[in-house]
Amino acid sequence: MPDNPTKVFADHRELLFSIVYNMLGSVADTEDVLQEAWLSWASRDQSRIENPRAYLVRIAVNQALAQQSALRRRREAYVGPWLPEPLVASAGDVADGSEEVLRAESVSMAMLVVLETLSPLERAVFILHEVFAYAHTEIADMIDRSPSAVRQLAHRARGHVQARRPRHHVDPRVQRQVTERFVAAAFGGDLDALMEMLAPQVTLWSDGGGRSNVASPRPVKGRDKVARLLVSSAAEQAEGLDIQYRDVNGDPSAVVFARNAPFAVMVVDLTPDGEQVRDIYVVSNPDKLSRIPEGPERSG
Repeated sequence: MPDNPTKVFADHRELLFSIVYNMLGSVADTEDVLQEAWLSWASRDQSRIENPRAYLVRIAVNQALAQQSALRRRREAYVGPWLPEPLVASAGDVADGSEEVLRAESVSMAMLVVLETLSPLERAVFILHEVFAYAHTEIADMIDRSPSAVRQLAHRARGHVQARRPRHHVDPRVQRQVTERFVAAAFGGDLDALMEMLAPQVTLWSDGGGRSNVASPRPVKGRDKVARLLVSSAAEQAEGLDIQYRDVNGDPSAVVFARNAPFAVMVVDLTPDGEQVRDIYVVSNPDKLSRIPEGPERSG
């Protein structure tokens, strides 16, 4: 007897969520896609589906591709820089099974920003092949393209990503240490310490969606400008803030609370040697912070 359709879908839900989120960068839109995938799955004769996992991934990927046009139109009208909605782990790194899956398969904030420069098909192929290790022939079946077309898409996507973000790995302990020093310097008003930590061509990306007074209307580039903006902004907001250190899209990061409500998420991207900060991502749009789990840990 085939498994209950609800159970089969539930068993694959975290995989589907991870794939679609990495394609869209939005939790709300990912949930919409998964709802459509569920409706398609539930309406089918389960006994005729030989490989439920392959079927579910296929319909979720194609629903996500269909969602891309509406997403891009919304982002063209977005106020200020658009950043992905952060996936934030629970306080104290006490995660349930689903969060462990999301952390293991989440693409970093920095990589998600780079993936925004790809076409929807290039992004889908890159994620499926590079993150989830699907073969080109499997991806071809999912998106109704030939294997040779998928290989070309994969080649172009890898080239674009490599040009914008050469692959490197920073030890999570180093990431956490630098993040804590960075936050201490910014909120402590230590301009000299910040100047030492920031790479010369550092960029600050700040996403407030037009609803936050701490967000800049465009990316800020250069060590001096970024350091001074961080110090002045932190000085205006420092009163009554609680800073917690959590994993955000798999990277140790800072989550700022004000009056027990999420205020901002700060993610720093380091140079390959792990010694300086080359990009800073600050998400303060309330719509993108509403799903952050609360916790008792106080870290700052």
